[in-house]
Formats: sequence, C-alpha cells, structure tokens
Amino acid sequence: MWIFIVVMVLLLIMGFPMMIPLIAGALVLVIFFLPNIDPYIIIQQMRTGIVPYSLLAVPLFIFAADIMATGKTSKRLVDFVGAFVGHLRGGYAITTAAACTLFGSISGSTQATVVAVGTPMRQRLLKVGYKDSSAIALIINSSDIALLIPPSIGMIIYALVADGASVGDLFIAGIGPGILIFLFFATYAVIHAKIFNIPKIDKAPWSERFQVGKKALLPLGFPIVIVGGIYGGYFTPTEAAGISVLYALILEVFVYRSIKITNLPKIALSSGLVTSAVFILVAAGQAFSVAMNRARIPHTLTDAVLGPDPSALYVLFIVAIFFFIGCMFVDPIVVILILTPIFAPVATAAGVDPVHLGVVITFQAALGSATPPFGVDIFTASAVFNKSYLDVIRGTPPYIVMLVIVAILVILFEDISLFLLQWRG
Repeated sequence: MWIFIVVMVLLLIMGFPMMIPLIAGALVLVIFFLPNIDPYIIIQQMRTGIVPYSLLAVPLFIFAADIMATGKTSKRLVDFVGAFVGHLRGGYAITTAAACTLFGSISGSTQATVVAVGTPMRQRLLKVGYKDSSAIALIINSSDIALLIPPSIGMIIYALVADGASVGDLFIAGIGPGILIFLFFATYAVIHAKIFNIPKIDKAPWSERFQVGKKALLPLGFPIVIVGGIYGGYFTPTEAAGISVLYALILEVFVYRSIKITNLPKIALSSGLVTSAVFILVAAGQAFSVAMNRARIPHTLTDAVLGPDPSALYVLFIVAIFFFIGCMFVDPIVVILILTPIFAPVATAAGVDPVHLGVVITFQAALGSATPPFGVDIFTASAVFNKSYLDVIRGTPPYIVMLVIVAILVILFEDISLFLLQWRG
C-alpha cells in the first residue's frame, strides 16, 4: 500500500496530470501485487467507466452552460437580482450570492460560475467599496452552491459510482442545502456591510425592475423547466440535459441573438475539451477503483478508520472529513470517484440514506474546491481576475466557517436534504 501511495505522490509532484497517477497506481497494484489478474483489465475497466448512459448528461449540461455563459444569460440574471436587492445593506453581496445560485442551476459547475458571474460582479462590488479580497472570496464561495443546485455534475458522478441513488433524487435533494448556504451568505453580507460601512446604492424604480425582470424571465425559466420536469417525472436527468441544450440554443441564438450560429463550433470545441478531461478522469478513476477493490484496500481502510460496527452519524462525519481534506488537494471529481466506492457500502450498511450520503459528499466536494491550499476554484479565480494566490484566499476564512456550520447541519438533520423528496413521496 505504501509503495502504491509513493508512486502516485511522486507522479503528482513531478507535475503529471491527475489521470496519470490514477492509471499508474492501478497498474502498480495489478502488476506487482495482484499477479493473478491480467493487466488488460485496466484498459477494460477504463472503457467500462465511461459507458453508462447517465454520463451523457455531463457533456450536454456543459454545452448548455457554455452557450449561456457566452451569451447574455449571466448578465441578465445579475441585473435582475441587483434591481430588487441591490439597494439593501450589503445588497451587491446578496446579489452575487443569489446570481451564483441561479447560474449554478444552469451550469452545474463551480468554475463556470466563477467566470460567468464573478467577472461582472467583482467590478460592481469594488465600485461600492468592498475590498478586492472580500469580493473574490464571496464569488468563489458562492460559486460552491453550483455543485449542489441541480444540475450538478458532481452528483452525476456520485450516482455513477454509488448504488441506490438516482440522479433525479440527488438533484432535488441538493436544493435545500444550496438555499441554506445562500441564506447564511446573505445574512453575513448584511452584517459585513454594517461593520465596514459599505454604502447603499439607490433603489431601482419599478419601471427598471419591470424591464430587467422581463429580460430575465426566460433565463429564470431554465431551472424551472429542468427541475420541474425531473421533479414531476416528465423526463429523466439525461433527457433534461438534452432539453437544456435546446433551451440554451433557442434563447441565445434566436431570441436574444447574442450568439451567431457560426460561433457554435467554437463553443462546442470548448465544451468538448472540458468533457474529455472529465471523461478521462472518470475512466482512470474506474480502473483505479477496481484495482483497489481487488487489493482489498478499501476494506482495510474502513476497518481501520470506522471500526467493526460504526453508527450512521459517525460514518457521515468520517466521510465528511475525508472528502473535505481530499478536495482541498485534488479535483472534486477525482475524489468522488476514488473515495465513494470505499465509504458508500459501509455507510449504506450503517443505515445512511444513499441520497443523503450523496448530498454530504457533494457538499464536502464544494467546500474543498474553494478551500486552501489547492481548491480548484482558488486557481480559477486567480487566473480569471489576474490576482495572486494569497490575494484570492485572504478573505475566505469567514465563508469556510459558514460552510462548515452548514455542512454539520446537513449531516445532523437529513431532512434538510430529503424534505422535498419526502414531500413528493
């Protein structure tokens, strides 16, 4: 086990992309420690990892998000929210958190939300008196909500590797925790604005609110169509992904005319590059997971950490700690692929609802993605805003504290995640 860990760490230190350590780790296990297994199984399992039909939703949601991010959707959402709450104490901070929540219901990606919402909102926050470190911290942590609000790519990946949890149920279960994070951030925005005497802006007249509301009406229909369709049982999450692409195309190409048809190949190429990176990680993670299971490493780890008969609550807290730490160093998709097969069977045996477990895991992935030292959103913000690493992380501690508090509440009270499912059932 130590040789296997050393090989992976050395490859990461040498700068190889994450897929190489995953594949190399699996090969080390199979070739040197599992001589009875044909190494060809690594290739076979990599192919198996990207076969599931549910994965088709990933490129479709990414394509829809790229279309809307290239068009005017994010600006229309920002203008809409700002017109109604911008005049309040801390209004622009509330606008940022709300716009990230709304755009998260379109993109399903924290990094896409940082770019699409963060770019216009950072300038507005600076203009009314926020420090740059505070503005960036708000943006990257509010973008975490995108990983919980449907359509969440993280939840699709979790459903792929965990038994007993449907993507549709996970999408619905993420709404409660996502809204709770927004409420915490909005409350903090008011308190922060009072403490640092952030000035209010003029209240928008109702005529302006009517105009921006009219412009935002169709973008606001996107989450209603997707979530309502899944919730009502009219279509599956994969079908919802296809509908989201059609919706985005009609909106940006034919209604707003913010994108020309000739721009679509370039957008599709960008979506394809992101999708290929995700799928390569999924394939490598599948091979890695199978090799670990054949070597019984998950059983050894869970026996050592959890003991023979752990309670459901204890399992959830251990899961949260492992995923939080893992996502501080590695891409959330990789962590979900590696750790979920280790902990999911034990959690299910302890009586944890698979959907609740998925929400807890996705929450920790979101939290870790904006937490130093290597949260992926930190480096995204650093690149997009051209700021140093230290400038980006300087304002994050209050948000990390709030997210940890919400994470504990989600673990302790599963109804925060499951109440919509229970109400439907």
